[in-house]
Amino acid sequence: MDVRIGDILVMKKPHPCGSNEFEVLRSGMDFKIKCRKCSHEVMVPRVKAEKNIKKIIREEKAND
Repeated sequence: MDVRIGDILVMKKPHPCGSNEFEVLRSGMDFKIKCRKCSHEVMVPRVKAEKNIKKIIREEKAND
């Protein structure tokens, strides 16, 4: 799965605060993700995170 830094992950299960959108801060064997609502940062193993991803939102950058 192609997950990059800065992507927004929409997860199947919500964070305890109620949001299911997380921003990717670090990727590798683990993902460091930040909740978009409460800004709580969590380290999640890649395998567990990939099973829980519903959708990836990627902002395309325009070349000027």
